[in-house]
Amino acid sequence: MDGSPGPDEGRDPQASQGVSANLPQPADLVPHRRPFLFLTDLVELEPGRRARGRWVLTGGEDFFGGHFPGRPTLPGVLMVESLAQLGAAAVLADKRFADRLPLFGGIERARFRRQVVPGEVLDLEVDLGRLSVRAGTGHGRASVEGATACEADLLFVLVPR
Repeated sequence: MDGSPGPDEGRDPQASQGVSANLPQPADLVPHRRPFLFLTDLVELEPGRRARGRWVLTGGEDFFGGHFPGRPTLPGVLMVESLAQLGAAAVLADKRFADRLPLFGGIERARFRRQVVPGEVLDLEVDLGRLSVRAGTGHGRASVEGATACEADLLFVLVPR
């Protein structure tokens, strides 16, 4: 050792994991709550445009016990729901839509490319497309260590809260 600081010394521990202390918690933006909140944290947020986040799967989630016994696997529909929740965070962070509630209008071109198992971190990203006071679109991708697990085009309607 030469006495110089290590690569992580002096760094914000959250920043080293890609989480900004300036970003809200998912529950500050989306109406979902446990056990149906599938976002652990936000990593990047551009209100009304895009968001990146994570869902840390501990293995303690109830659905792993029944999907599938002996080979726990994250259900694909929950991957899509986690993308939708991230998209909702991007929409609701935009002050123009803070009094609205995004609801699924449709899911198109959903593809599942790899299994996700307990202990993995699902990295999520959503880019919003068309967005109006009544509806919008987005494209989401979920991955584990850079390998795509799921991607889908999301359609949503915005209703008054």
